[in-house]
Amino acid sequence: MSYGKTSVFVSYDYDNDREYKNLIIAWDKNDEFNFEVYDESVDVSVDSNDASSIRRVISRRIKKSDVFLCLVGNSTYKSEWVEWEIEKADELDKEFAAVKIEKGNDTPDALYGKNAEWAYTFNFERVKESINNAQKSGGYSFLEIATGLGGLWLLKELLSG
Repeated sequence: MSYGKTSVFVSYDYDNDREYKNLIIAWDKNDEFNFEVYDESVDVSVDSNDASSIRRVISRRIKKSDVFLCLVGNSTYKSEWVEWEIEKADELDKEFAAVKIEKGNDTPDALYGKNAEWAYTFNFERVKESINNAQKSGGYSFLEIATGLGGLWLLKELLSG
């Protein structure tokens, strides 16, 4: 990782919260936000034959990240992938940020005790604020985001300028 750059791994419920990933992709098209997004989504069960190779890829992505961001949707607490990703991030000693898509959504059990920086509204400013607060080090010039099962996509927010 280079100086001035914070890498964020995003975990979310692929089956139910893809529209929030799509919203972030839509932000990419808005000149005001100045994003670059790479999206390659994967739809595989946590216990499928392909799961072990996907876990290896996700593990590498989490390991390379500075902050683990969990998008908490209505059914996220039921997602085995999200639970696994949270435990992997904890094992790798990552900083946690979490954003509830709706304030009343249930928190995944694995997220308790992780000292996550919470946002209770899903919007650009709140997501950015929770990530900033989760960082161990100072500011950043852009944000690189790769998601877990939701896809292997990269989001860069150019903040310098």
